[in-house]
Amino acid sequence: MTAREKEKAKQDLHRLVDQLPDSELHAVRRFLEFLHQQSDPVLLALMSAPEDDEPETAEERAALAEAYADVAAGRLIPLEQVKRELGM
Repeated sequence: MTAREKEKAKQDLHRLVDQLPDSELHAVRRFLEFLHQQSDPVLLALMSAPEDDEPETAEERAALAEAYADVAAGRLIPLEQVKRELGM
């Protein structure tokens, strides 16, 4: 498909979406999200990865307990601060 054909197809899709009744917007959005997910190789790999069936170790249980205690005590770093520190 040429760049011009792609642009025309996108314009056609926009026109069709604009003409949809409000009652159909949710269904169309979900379908478009589904199509997008099917084209994302990372998401496809994650969705098809086998479930982690290894038993939780004592070390993992302790780390989770510590994390939950930090949350309960309010010892958290705001996401915006983390982003700034990482230069994001």
